[in-house]
Amino acid sequence: MKRFSLFLLLACTMGITNAQKTDYTSRVQLIYRNINQYFSSSTHGLFIETTDTAHNEKQFSYLWPLCALIQAANEMEVLEPRKQYLSPVLKSIEQYYNPNPPAPGYQAYVARAGKDTRYIDDNQWIGIACMDAYNRTKKQEYLELSKVIYRFMMTGYDTISGGGLYWRENDKTSKNTCSNGPGVLVALQLYKATGEKQYLNTGLDIFNWTNKHLLSPKGIYFDALRMKNMHIDSTAYTYNVGTMLQANVLLYQITKNKAYLTDAERLTDAARTYFYKENKLPNHYWFNAVLLRGYIELYKVDGNKKRLQFLVDDAERIWNTERDEHNLFGSKKTKSLIDQAAMLEVYARLAHLKL
Repeated sequence: MKRFSLFLLLACTMGITNAQKTDYTSRVQLIYRNINQYFSSSTHGLFIETTDTAHNEKQFSYLWPLCALIQAANEMEVLEPRKQYLSPVLKSIEQYYNPNPPAPGYQAYVARAGKDTRYIDDNQWIGIACMDAYNRTKKQEYLELSKVIYRFMMTGYDTISGGGLYWRENDKTSKNTCSNGPGVLVALQLYKATGEKQYLNTGLDIFNWTNKHLLSPKGIYFDALRMKNMHIDSTAYTYNVGTMLQANVLLYQITKNKAYLTDAERLTDAARTYFYKENKLPNHYWFNAVLLRGYIELYKVDGNKKRLQFLVDDAERIWNTERDEHNLFGSKKTKSLIDQAAMLEVYARLAHLKL
């Protein structure tokens, strides 16, 4: 009888625990449906920037929100490998393709509307998502697209200030962490996929340059080096830590040098201390999604769930306090595509982790 009672108690306890588990998968499907309902322009195969269509700057979204959406689509395919979430986003992104010299790349707005600026980092985010997709599927098309993006990003490299990548094409005013951090990731992922030494050399070169010029005394990363007077823009964003954190882990995996792992652990502590104030992260969901990527990369190596907890808590806070009656995210009345895509990525990653 005692054994039965103990069994019943354990069963009830397990039932309560399971009932309390967050259903991230349902959240992912809900957000995905909302993106298609509120932000998709099915007639053109494109998306719109915000729900305030009367005041949107352009008819369609700029490329940047699609850089968030393509990564979110990849994470959805991680959960549902037989589904095709990436394909429609890639078809939309192709409408931003600009083949002009010195290398093809994707411009900030749809190409049929005319020539527009090509941002180095916009292209890199697409390359990172495609490398994640290649690592998962081994489809050559993703690898080839990432190589195209690598060639384009390297048009933004020179040896002024000792190296580093500019932020956007034909603008030599700044070299930013947001173009150098993801540049390291594109290069290192291509090295891991191909074994070609040029990619590793590039990754190490940009990684070392970024640490030399943009790593702050507080252990996070400054925004940019202004080229006119070599002045540092000391603004700090979560995503800049995220890319460099992930870069450290990848370098540890490639080289087995524990110094990279030590630096990765230090970065996680510094980021939490600097950014997580009054139980919340700064109010840019996508920047924080990129930060989460870095923490997850380290978690794959050391299995330390505790480091991730504040990111999980912040995602839960947003679900509970920054979601409107239509289940759209954002603290403002007007909702943006990039915010929905960011939270789609976050919940999809958390669903896959099964913490």
